[in-house]
Amino acid sequence: MAHPLSPIPSSATILGIESSCDDTAAAVLRGGRLASSVIASQRIHAGFGGVVPELASRAHQRLIVPTVEAALEEAGIAKDDLDAVAVTYGPGLAGSLLVGLSFGKALAFGLDVPLVGVNHLEGHIYSVFVTEEGAEERVPPFPYLCLTVSGGHTQLVRVDEGFAHTVLGTTRDDAAGEAFDKVAKMCGLGYPGGPVVDKRAREGDPAAHTWPDPRLDQRKYPDEPYGFSFSGLKTAVLYHLRGLSDAEREAALRGQPLADLCASFQQTVVDALLGAVRDAVAATGIRAVAIVGGVSANSRLRADAQAAAEADGFEVFVPRITYSIDNAAMIAVTGQFKLAAGHTSPLDLRAQPNLKV
Repeated sequence: MAHPLSPIPSSATILGIESSCDDTAAAVLRGGRLASSVIASQRIHAGFGGVVPELASRAHQRLIVPTVEAALEEAGIAKDDLDAVAVTYGPGLAGSLLVGLSFGKALAFGLDVPLVGVNHLEGHIYSVFVTEEGAEERVPPFPYLCLTVSGGHTQLVRVDEGFAHTVLGTTRDDAAGEAFDKVAKMCGLGYPGGPVVDKRAREGDPAAHTWPDPRLDQRKYPDEPYGFSFSGLKTAVLYHLRGLSDAEREAALRGQPLADLCASFQQTVVDALLGAVRDAVAATGIRAVAIVGGVSANSRLRADAQAAAEADGFEVFVPRITYSIDNAAMIAVTGQFKLAAGHTSPLDLRAQPNLKV
């Protein structure tokens, strides 16, 4: 049964498709519960230090059919059992989006069921509603605040019932996850950077270095109280390493010094993110906060968010790590919210690589 505060229909069976970047994913939502979720990851990009768009789109073309078939089989249903097809149409890599969107439109047309185009960012916002069959349901009430932190996006949004969203703050340049990736690359830690920086930071001293605050200076940006800029933080780490001699740099990127650098960098990011959340809670009076996106898997962010919630009297909702990263379960769930609000999409829907909330 769907959460009483949620407009999710109780009977719809929806296929979700996600292909905005380098993961080909498909999921089936049945009666508001997740019946299957399949993700085909592309490992080839690790050797390039980032996602190569052409390689990503080619892999999606190869993987989209078997991934969807696997999701249907895992859910124990046939294509004819679907009531709707929800698919990401932006933001993301143009070629990658086109593969998933084209497949989704063709399938919806062939089955004569509604097509629901889903904004990838809105998918993350509703990822906290992904509930597996047989699992206990814990979802936020409306309205709630949602902090989305990933490799491509950092923003704070107010979410109201009826599929209504208000962006309260965003980053002016790099996303928090992008800063993690770039700092990891500077330190020779590989890609993706978030998990390895998190791992190294656990052995380090968060106070070992002082870095620039990523939150916008309110004297310069009084109209953006929840805004961020992570480029200065990234550049400060770069200049710090460049200012060392070869021998000093080699020592700084090993053992305890490296752990201290990672821990202090990570703590600076986490403090900025949660500082904005706490300010927004105080200003709006909203006592439910979702933290979503790939960076929500960060152990320090999760721990400090819980501590902040206990101190300030609000409740935190974070999706399982499986649904923090790009996945199709969140696309299917968002599709149900959109359907309940009366939103469907035309078959000439186009991919929008720069789509915003």
